[in-house]
Amino acid sequence: MSVLRIVGILLITALWLLPVLWICATAFKSPGDVISLDIFFTPTLDNFAKAVGPNYQLGGRIWNSIIVTVGTLLVAIPSSTAAAYAFSRFRYPGGIVWPIGLLATQFVPAVMIIIPLFILFRSIGLLDTPIALIAVNLSVVVPYAIWMIKGFMDALPMDMEEAAMMDGASRFRALIDVVIPVAMPGIITATIFCFVVTWNEFFYALILTSNDSVTLPVSLMSARTDKGDEWEIMAVIGLTIMVPMMLISRVVQRHFLKGLTAGAVK
Repeated sequence: MSVLRIVGILLITALWLLPVLWICATAFKSPGDVISLDIFFTPTLDNFAKAVGPNYQLGGRIWNSIIVTVGTLLVAIPSSTAAAYAFSRFRYPGGIVWPIGLLATQFVPAVMIIIPLFILFRSIGLLDTPIALIAVNLSVVVPYAIWMIKGFMDALPMDMEEAAMMDGASRFRALIDVVIPVAMPGIITATIFCFVVTWNEFFYALILTSNDSVTLPVSLMSARTDKGDEWEIMAVIGLTIMVPMMLISRVVQRHFLKGLTAGAVK
């Protein structure tokens, strides 16, 4: 390995790692140490205690994000898998026009549809509720998830499910027992995508929530006060957003590799 390649890898790693380390350090700094460039400081947990207090309600924001993310995944993944299977295996009038049209809905800027969505949810009493955020997130992640899973299913030969149906299995049983296990790497990939997008979604949550259903990304705005930006509180909230993603990515990565191996064997 050449020296230039090693230097390049180190620079790229530093560009990613240094901001993360800065956020982690800032979360444990006192307000006086935040504006200081000193590497050594006395760590404190006061920022975390302050973040979960009534002014920032970090605990409630975490719970809101979990509800919205889990609710979105529970609906998005099964429905996307079923739609991807239908697009991949069945023939219907219009053909590829329908999946392309579904994906084309994502080309509409969010700022163009947020006002109609706001008026709609307000008129039916769903403004500032997790249901509204789940519905909006589904409109964002489902088209991409369908295309991700469809790509994996298109690569699967139909012989396996046809053999299962010849043995007496229904199409639904063939989907559950044959297609889904082999397509699991694609489903896991779509799940990771849906989780990341939903967990980090900011714009819709900013407009459609005000108090009861505020999620973690929006709660970052609460650290901007009349006295100035409280960077230490922002760092605590940012750290809270990052940690679950890092932990889940490690767990999912292991299962993803297992899924690839299982799919290759089958």
